[in-house]
Amino acid sequence: MKKITLDSIVEAVNELPALPHVVVRIMQLSEDPDSTVQDISNVLNQDQAMTARVLRLANSAFFGFPRRISTVTDAIVFLGFKTIRSIVLAVSVSNILDREMEGYALEHGELWRHSQCSAIAARMIARKCKFGSLDLAYTAALLHDIGKVILNDHMKEAYHEVVARVDENNISFMEAENEVFGFNHAQVGARVAEKWNLPPELVESIALHHSPQDALLNQRLTSIVHLADAICVSMGIGIGIDGMLYPLSDEALKLLDFDEIEVEKTISELVDVFADQQSF
Repeated sequence: MKKITLDSIVEAVNELPALPHVVVRIMQLSEDPDSTVQDISNVLNQDQAMTARVLRLANSAFFGFPRRISTVTDAIVFLGFKTIRSIVLAVSVSNILDREMEGYALEHGELWRHSQCSAIAARMIARKCKFGSLDLAYTAALLHDIGKVILNDHMKEAYHEVVARVDENNISFMEAENEVFGFNHAQVGARVAEKWNLPPELVESIALHHSPQDALLNQRLTSIVHLADAICVSMGIGIGIDGMLYPLSDEALKLLDFDEIEVEKTISELVDVFADQQSF
């Protein structure tokens, strides 16, 4: 196997497309206290495909509005600026995540379904444990595995070596990635988040989503992403070659005051949302 370096990975990250102008502008407007509903609506209406997908998600079972949302303006009013920002970001990265990941044994669309499931689960967990920003939790979980997109081609070549190390050395999949590559998919994902100028606590939650106890900036956010990821894997969504090879952090469960009953409740709620294909 050809040896890869962190420099070559950084180069691959730099080759990823930048976030579309519409997404960047909406992220800016959502943080501007002087922005109006009309400002965001005007920007979003510049992209008809984006508008259609935002409305589809806004009308999904996940948000559960009793009446149909038919315009962008209504969606912004009902959902709020930050939720619209999360949805717009989700729509824009879906094309990156919605592809076959042969290196991780994920079929076409499976990584996207796992990412979206994790994002929805994270929002539910954040609400249950009274975390300050539901939309930050959603976005962090949505992007937690984006490093796999970059490492995918290399993992195709290294698959057998990584899995052998897991079995022989009794270590997690990520530890095996570290041994073979010198870094792991979570660290690479954090590089992508940095490239897109996402907040430092969100970058940290991606980098440490398999080891939330090491988080310094926002351990609760990282723990939410960790638990959301684990719940979706336990449901069989996006298992791939590595899904069952990470330990669940007892410390994260304790920090979030989550027990087995709360986990089961969250899974039950997710099953209902997952039945509605508009959520994905």
